[in-house]
Amino acid sequence: MKDQLKVTIVGGGSTWTPGILNAFVRHKDKLPLKKLVLFDNNLERQEPVGRYAEILFREQYEGVEVVYTNDKDEAYLDTDFIMVQIRTGGYPLREKDEKIPLQFGVIGQETCGPGGFAYGIRSLKDMIEMIRDIRERNKDAWVLNYTNPAAIVAYGLQRVFPNDDRILNICDQPINLLNSFAKLLDMDPDELEPKYFGLNHFGWFTNLYDQEGKDHLPRLKELIKGKGFLPADAEQRDQSWLDTYALVQDMVNDFDEYVPSTYLQYYIYPEYKAAHLNPDYTRANEVMDGREKRVFSECRRAYENNSVEGIQVVQNEAHGDMIISIAEAIYRNENRYYIVMVENNGIIENLPDDAVVEVTCLLGNRGPKPFHFGPVSTFYKGLLENQYAYERLTCEAFFEGSYTKALQALTLNRTVTDAKKARRILDALIEANKGYWPELK
Repeated sequence: MKDQLKVTIVGGGSTWTPGILNAFVRHKDKLPLKKLVLFDNNLERQEPVGRYAEILFREQYEGVEVVYTNDKDEAYLDTDFIMVQIRTGGYPLREKDEKIPLQFGVIGQETCGPGGFAYGIRSLKDMIEMIRDIRERNKDAWVLNYTNPAAIVAYGLQRVFPNDDRILNICDQPINLLNSFAKLLDMDPDELEPKYFGLNHFGWFTNLYDQEGKDHLPRLKELIKGKGFLPADAEQRDQSWLDTYALVQDMVNDFDEYVPSTYLQYYIYPEYKAAHLNPDYTRANEVMDGREKRVFSECRRAYENNSVEGIQVVQNEAHGDMIISIAEAIYRNENRYYIVMVENNGIIENLPDDAVVEVTCLLGNRGPKPFHFGPVSTFYKGLLENQYAYERLTCEAFFEGSYTKALQALTLNRTVTDAKKARRILDALIEANKGYWPELK
């Protein structure tokens, strides 16, 4: 085990980067850094975050060299962990992803429905190019990918890099949910061992065991039915997230076998959700007016004061803590429980082997070791197979430049379902994504 590590964050100018930087400080006793590189193709955006990083590490993590750059050799050579959180097209195209579907009465959301479809096709090109750049320079680095929509990205990377077992696709929403479950149960989240199955942003918790083997999911379901459901950090969340968590109560009342991921509401209640979204002010606007301004304002305040004391640049710590703790589990071979994405290969017996499923795994220096789940019942199998088909067809549309497969993907998506509507949405998205999508014929 190396005494000190070099770590790179790709997407160094992201509003989520300061949370990862703060997590490095909290985990410094277990994940020792020698060098931290922030890499971004937008240096103007990255500079405030980079300057914040320099001050933070000078004050709270001495001895770490901090670099912010757009040089690929600096970012990738001799690096142990590469943490990826890129957003192709930035917030302007996210806004279009959300608003274009709403013009047709369909959910506009970043990772679900047509918005996730558009974002997925944009992300694939850059993610594939990035992995190639990394592997030309570094065969052994662990790539920990947060880039959304994670399932579509994972399928694409699996197709192009089928034997690369050091790419790990992750999502922080299961951890956010576990923290929120623990608060409702009045327990420590570290006490809970989850059993979970599904696809990314499309899964269910089936059990929540404590250290003595007692399952707390039955009690959790009753608490959600009786008290509702809020995120653990509700006081720091935007209204859209409070609304998103609140609908978990409806899903548990309607289908109370398991506790679902929050994102399932977009597929379970597509008409209700579309009717309650504002076509003129979406989540993208909320982020641009909120987190975007706050993060860069606080970064600037840090270097104007030449100190991070009193700077509140981060609200949700789970995002940063998860990716750092995953790196820590790999580095120290801790075989810790995490919910991550892996190729199915019989884990969920009645789903295709090549599906990228999201399940409970033990994580150590050989990567994720998933727990066998077994077959799922008809309702869940039907939902999962539909979503799997949509995700695969989206990737095939990208790789083959196929308009037909793109249309098939959107028609299958539960937020759309109507082929004539899917065609109108697809044509509008093609126009909005010129220069970012391959030509679809």
